[in-house]
Amino acid sequence: MISKRVKSNLKQTFSESLLPKIGLVLLLSILFMAMFAPVLATHDPTRTGHYTEEGAEYPPLGHEYTTQVAADGEIGEVTVQGSSEHVLGTNNVGQDVYSRFLYGARVSLLVGLLGTSMAVAIGVPVGLVAGYYGGRIDDGLMRIADVMLAFPALVLALALIGVFGESPFYVPDPIVRAGLAEGMPESIPIPGTVTIVVGLVTWVWFARVARGEALSIRNEEYVKAARSFGASNRTILLKHVLPNSLTPIIVLATIQVAVIILLEASLAYLGFSGTTLSWGYEIERGQDVLRTRPWVSMLPGIGIVLAVISVNLLGDWLRDALDPNIEGEGR
Repeated sequence: MISKRVKSNLKQTFSESLLPKIGLVLLLSILFMAMFAPVLATHDPTRTGHYTEEGAEYPPLGHEYTTQVAADGEIGEVTVQGSSEHVLGTNNVGQDVYSRFLYGARVSLLVGLLGTSMAVAIGVPVGLVAGYYGGRIDDGLMRIADVMLAFPALVLALALIGVFGESPFYVPDPIVRAGLAEGMPESIPIPGTVTIVVGLVTWVWFARVARGEALSIRNEEYVKAARSFGASNRTILLKHVLPNSLTPIIVLATIQVAVIILLEASLAYLGFSGTTLSWGYEIERGQDVLRTRPWVSMLPGIGIVLAVISVNLLGDWLRDALDPNIEGEGR
């Protein structure tokens, strides 16, 4: 399905620019951490109670901070040192920050990929049908899309979660089941409601892009030729319209993964994720101690930024390589 010209453009733009290489390295690093989180994690991310002898949270290794603790009925100041057992410290309930960062990457990436897949599965067929048939079908489907676009994505997502509730589901962790990571959670929590909601909120963008492509392709000569040979509308849509509409859909899907990661982090920050193993939830957990113990919120925040940047860099590379109307630098 990918022509030689497209492959050549992909290789050329990738070799000429440093940005897609950076994006690829970042994304592969995050994917590696997420896939092998049970092996890389040093502690069970759900286990609490990792405190110092004074009952304080550990700072990152090589750092220290001063806090007040109660001992023998008196309140005194103590200096808390980092520990090699918790290289990135612990949060306010004594959970290992490094381990929760690794497991949080799993949830954020899974929601981003699954939510985008659902949005594509809904939006692309709707857009292709609306653009190909036109008339009342087009008007009806696009008015539904316009209604969805009238609401801010976050507000609409909150409303839908309020209707359906928080319903996480759990998938067995193959690494733990294989006995390669003892003491780690045996299942991967996936916020099911959030995944469905982000798909329902973002499908309209794919519908509009697919509709625009179908509107232009349906009048092409090869489509008219297929129709004159007796090809059904379904055959034309699947064999002619859809394959020639994939370029902008692939580019949009890549960028939409980053959008959904941010949306999931926002919902988790507000407490609507359905699981506590999320980067957004970790940021919320550390906001009250941001001045004294910033490491709790900083690491998941950096993770979100790097994930979004890596996906956007790859999305820009695909756009430049697949769209012949864009003239990049040196092309």
